[in-house]
Amino acid sequence: MKKILLIFLIIFSHIAYAQSDCSTAMAVCGNTTISYTPNGHGDTLETIGGCLSNERYSVWYSFTIATGGTLTFEIVPNDLGNDYDFGVFGPNKSCASRGTPVRGSYAVTSGITGLNMTATDLCDPVGGDRWAKYMDVLPGETYYLIVNNHSESANGFIMKWGGTATLASPFTDPNIQPHPFIPPGVAGATPADPREVPICSNPALFDFSSLSAGIINGNPNFTVTYHHNQNDALTANNPITTPLSVGITTEYYYSISYTDPVDANNPINKCRQTGKFKFKDGTIVAKDATLTMCNNNNAGTAVFDLTTADVFADPTATKKYYPTMYDLNAGTNEITSIYQFVSAEGKIFVKVTSQYGCVDTAEITLKFHPIVIAKDASMRECFIETNPSTALFNLENAAVVTPTAGTTKRYFPSLIDAVDITNEILNPTTYIAPTGVVYVRVGDSRGCYTVVKINLTVIPPVKSTVLKDKIICVEDKTTLDAGPGFKSYEWSTGATTQIIKDVGVGTYWVKLKTGECITTQTVKIYPSEQPVITSIDVSNTTLTVNVIGGAPDYKYSIDNIIWQDSNVFNNIARGSYKVYVKDAYDCDPIVVSVLVPNLINIITPNGDGVNDVLDYSAIADKQNLVFNIFDRYGVKIHQADKSNGYKWDGTIAGKKIPTGTYWYSLTWNENDKKNTPFKFSGWIIVKNRE
Repeated sequence: MKKILLIFLIIFSHIAYAQSDCSTAMAVCGNTTISYTPNGHGDTLETIGGCLSNERYSVWYSFTIATGGTLTFEIVPNDLGNDYDFGVFGPNKSCASRGTPVRGSYAVTSGITGLNMTATDLCDPVGGDRWAKYMDVLPGETYYLIVNNHSESANGFIMKWGGTATLASPFTDPNIQPHPFIPPGVAGATPADPREVPICSNPALFDFSSLSAGIINGNPNFTVTYHHNQNDALTANNPITTPLSVGITTEYYYSISYTDPVDANNPINKCRQTGKFKFKDGTIVAKDATLTMCNNNNAGTAVFDLTTADVFADPTATKKYYPTMYDLNAGTNEITSIYQFVSAEGKIFVKVTSQYGCVDTAEITLKFHPIVIAKDASMRECFIETNPSTALFNLENAAVVTPTAGTTKRYFPSLIDAVDITNEILNPTTYIAPTGVVYVRVGDSRGCYTVVKINLTVIPPVKSTVLKDKIICVEDKTTLDAGPGFKSYEWSTGATTQIIKDVGVGTYWVKLKTGECITTQTVKIYPSEQPVITSIDVSNTTLTVNVIGGAPDYKYSIDNIIWQDSNVFNNIARGSYKVYVKDAYDCDPIVVSVLVPNLINIITPNGDGVNDVLDYSAIADKQNLVFNIFDRYGVKIHQADKSNGYKWDGTIAGKKIPTGTYWYSLTWNENDKKNTPFKFSGWIIVKNRE
């Protein structure tokens, strides 16, 4: 009775867990490893034939040869204590007329079985070594393979292909599959773990078909179905066709299949490539954040880098920023200047989308740091003597008051420079500048700043308005007065009074102090320019003095007692004189010695020793002494000089000239400091015997 019950239960189990029959055999696609767990027979309990008995827990496969050669395989039970059998039918047989296996094994021992290159049995019988001989196969041949779990265990098997032949598959032909398939989700913790597809809530109503386009990756004529277990994925049974409520613990399978657009009966249409995946909780939580930036120069706005707001840490997420929640929900008015967003204090809103498409929103509060407090200042400095329009300023002494601790000050020539930090004044303690403005960038440890200005004033030199240059006689003395109103006086003479007396010709300076500034003023006392006697002309009894320079009008005298305005003296007798000249300054007169020579008016060159020659050798000591004789037409007929002893005997080239009146002029330079030129002129009668 117990034996009958056991047989009933086994038969029921086969029916309840039917996997496949020859007619519904699963296609083997390429030389990929097969993994399966048979748990019953198909709709028909078939007799395998050959050295094999009936089906028990079995699965049927079909495969087509792509490249001819030797074909081997091994069936590896997941539990090596299990006994697996197999049978191969073909080539190119139908299920109804498949006949007996061309290869097979019905060994009763457990462990690995299959085809190898050393076995000789075509069908390994009971008591055999579990191995049958390899197969020589040709391209295009199609075979059926049954794998029978004789132990009826639930442990399953793995099947690996070998030999030189290859099996046909749409998944290895680049003409059919030009692009790689992309498994859904992300890799699990280990290579053996299923892929993980993030969901944005747990549980979530999930549409499995939303994964298909990503898996297929643009390969034509392929479709994807989804299943609850691997066996269904391999056989395409029980596909998931409607959205399901899914969690993060259940595993699911996808199955990729090909449909030949030309041949609906192509064996590779039955090929399936499967994969396993599960769902992971991809829910994201964005958190609110606050950004605090500098309200620089109290402008009322600050520049915010929105990307620095810590709303979500994952760098793969995308963030979009909006001025209002309404804009965020509507996708309008997105803020694009996210790195330099200029704004007053307020709020903006950010939409965070993870790499898996999960979304959350957060609020960013925009705030200002307290402003840097500083105020304008003024500086006054004394002028620089060498460049009175400028002064030397120590800008760091300016009273730019700021109560904020730890501030720094930087100086710039313009407001734009202070804002842009260009053309910085690098010598603020020794800054030379005219009256004007500099700008101070006052910053704190947070990088905030305000700009204030320093008004610079150059205190100009204050000079005496009464102290003027003077002209005096070189032998005189005078008084210099710097005028009242100065804090102190310091003269080049050492005097410290407003007035100095008894100073002669020269250059003087006085340091005039006004407040804390000192102006050095120079004053000159010039000697009056003395007149110069340029020449003296003597004609008969008239003496004419020619003067230049000095300050007209001139006064003239020949005795330094009686003075006249005229430069002509009449009725001058022969002899030596002194001529005195002074100008309007009435300084000591200029004195020049004058010689009025003896005037000879007639010579009689007759050899009697009386008035035979005109002789001026007596004044030969005068510089450049020359006298010339002219006829009545003004033609010079004789020159008397050193070469002829300053004489003339009334001849021209040794020949006597006709009796008559002639003119002569006598010139020389007086032996004084000025080498005053003199000219003495007159007429002479020459009487020659005919």
